[in-house]
Amino acid sequence: MTTMPCSLPCVPHIVGPDRGSNNEIMEAQDHQPPPPSRPTETMMDPQRQQEPISSSSSTTEAEVETPTNNPPPPPSPKTLLTASKIWNYLNQDIKPTTFAEIQLTLLTFCIGLQDAVSFPDFHCFASNQTGNTVFLVLAIILPEMDGEMFVTSNIAVALGFFLAAAYLTGQLGHIIGPRRRLYIIICNLIQTCLVFATAVLQYKKGVEPQGTRTLLAIGFLATAAGSQVVVSRSLKMTEISTAMATAAWLDLVIDPDLMRVKNRGRNRRLMFLGSLILGTLVGAVIFKRVGSAVALFVSAGGKGVVTGMWFGVEGEESRKREGREEKGEMGVMV
Repeated sequence: MTTMPCSLPCVPHIVGPDRGSNNEIMEAQDHQPPPPSRPTETMMDPQRQQEPISSSSSTTEAEVETPTNNPPPPPSPKTLLTASKIWNYLNQDIKPTTFAEIQLTLLTFCIGLQDAVSFPDFHCFASNQTGNTVFLVLAIILPEMDGEMFVTSNIAVALGFFLAAAYLTGQLGHIIGPRRRLYIIICNLIQTCLVFATAVLQYKKGVEPQGTRTLLAIGFLATAAGSQVVVSRSLKMTEISTAMATAAWLDLVIDPDLMRVKNRGRNRRLMFLGSLILGTLVGAVIFKRVGSAVALFVSAGGKGVVTGMWFGVEGEESRKREGREEKGEMGVMV
């Protein structure tokens, strides 16, 4: 019989005890541990293994902290230029112009309102220190007249606060600049607040000829008046002092050019005297009809308007700086 070749691998047929030994060999091979794998570069160098982790963590922290650590954007050059122009404008010196004359005339009107109600209410003047000085001397010589014609404590407070405000305003003006726009605005704003506070005090608490509240009201009005007179004198328009008409009357009648058509000094004195008389007249009418508080409110409103007008008055192109005149630079900041 012919034997056909087998294409499949021939597996020897093991019988008997040889089968068991073969199975044991195969099981032993199955339980044999796998061959050790070749160590990689990462396992051989643990430091290199940690580098990507640390770099990724630092990147994450940087990404988290970046929004909080970013500095605010710097102001634009246009904003800086605008702020610089405003600051330079506020540091200009006020120029004595016709517009400034109108402002001083309005302040004189406001002083007339205050004096029209201060004497009937407190038996003293808020701004006319000539009368207060005379009354104070009379109080020393004739103390029995205290309370009838005048009140000594009220006169002393009015004169003292007026002089203290004038001293403080004048000395600070020498340091800062008496005609500096910002300084004049601040002074007028403080004066306005003082008159307004007195008006509120009079409106809510009423009028008393004597007492702590009365002294407070007189002190406020006298302080505002003293500061106002000093500011007006710093503008080099002595014809409009905004208070104290004696010198204006005298200078008016002795003016050698009194009858000239163009006479600015005479015109200023007439404006000053007319506004003072008009303010006193209006204040007296308001005092008679509705009370002193309303007159003081009107005075405070007028001073507030003048405070705003100081922003628009013309400034000088040259200003005294550190004892020297610097010309050609408008609004140079000191």
